[in-house]
Amino acid sequence: MCHTRFVFNRFRRRRPPVKPAKPAMPPPFLFSPTPPSPVRGSDSAIPGWRKWDDGLWYPARPSCAPGACGTPEAAGTRGNELRIHTEPQNTDAEAWRHLLDLIDEAAADRRKAFRPRRKAFRPRESMLALGFWHEIVTLPPTIAKLTAVRELDLYGSHLIAIPPQIGEMSALSTFDPYTSHRLHWYPYEITRCAKLRHSRVSTRFLYGNFKNRLPFPRLPATLPAGSLPPSCSVCRGAFGSRGPIQRWISLWVATDVLPLLVHACSEACVNALPAPADGYVDHPHQGGPDLAQPPTEDGYDTNRLREILDPKRRVRS
Repeated sequence: MCHTRFVFNRFRRRRPPVKPAKPAMPPPFLFSPTPPSPVRGSDSAIPGWRKWDDGLWYPARPSCAPGACGTPEAAGTRGNELRIHTEPQNTDAEAWRHLLDLIDEAAADRRKAFRPRRKAFRPRESMLALGFWHEIVTLPPTIAKLTAVRELDLYGSHLIAIPPQIGEMSALSTFDPYTSHRLHWYPYEITRCAKLRHSRVSTRFLYGNFKNRLPFPRLPATLPAGSLPPSCSVCRGAFGSRGPIQRWISLWVATDVLPLLVHACSEACVNALPAPADGYVDHPHQGGPDLAQPPTEDGYDTNRLREILDPKRRVRS
């Protein structure tokens, strides 16, 4: 009898554990494209935030206000003009000065990995990880000095743009801006990183991604400070009197298809751009809500991804 009861108790269906309710997210204005002020650490607990080692509470994950810019909630909304984040970086803040010092130190000792968010043994890096990472919305152009860096870790950032000087990071092989939910596009200059082989991005928040086909903002558009390259994205020549020609194009960059913003000096350079990735808009374009995109879930080239991850297993056509 005891053995039978043991077998019955062992194989009977158990009730699933009750999951605790998720805390409410902070007010959306904290993550809006134009926040009223930088978000500092709080002494008291705030729902949706988490407590760091310094005893203060910080936003757990940066995001965009629903429908405010390039968010999945706005995808497919006909006639909804999305706009590019343009809020300025506070260059007088202590966080910005720390970041500049970190870049100088990494360039001086030819560091192989640059992880400004993570805690490290260096006190300066620990301060940036603990209290200031959420105040950084763009990177300085001095990242061009990081020519020895192979891994760039920007996990969970509040970044709204990557400067075109990333193309000068000639040794870069791993790029990780995962959960940076306000990074919806990247500069075309990232294609100059010839050794870049591995990437990890939040696909659903990219313009034109295959999962929800987030609409592209219309070009020409105003960009955040520091996003305009000093020369043509294609030929590196000088811009004409009319300024650069802006175009969107979706290309494979490492292991992801990224929406890239091109600044060309002429139509000839626009025509010289490579063919876009299969399953995406098949030509350089100016975006806008009327742009026709391929159907959702129609842009994931699994054969191409396998070839990038394992060159020995090339798929024969």
